Amino acid sequence: MLVSELKKITHFDKVNLHSLESNLYQLSVIIDGKEDYIETDNGRFLTSHNKLALQALFKGKTVGVMVLCHQSAYDEMVGQPIGTSNVLEVPLGNTDLS
Repeated sequence: MLVSELKKITHFDKVNLHSLESNLYQLSVIIDGKEDYIETDNGRFLTSHNKLALQALFKGKTVGVMVLCHQSAYDEMVGQPIGTSNVLEVPLGNTDLS
């Protein structure tokens, strides 16, 4: 989904801010059970070093839940089975950025 399309939508079931590395975030949204990553109008994934700037895209919109997601790359080093999900989701409080 392009950022320009995102601006036209008023309701989101879930917004995921994916923590990729130190202070680098990527954005995805879930609408009617379908997850879409947000892309710039140039076709690149939307990323930001500013979490609040990504949250501000949803000012004035209805969001069911907004979470910060982090996936560990270290499970393979501790003998975990392949394919298990290790995503940590932390709810972001007070997402009203008015």
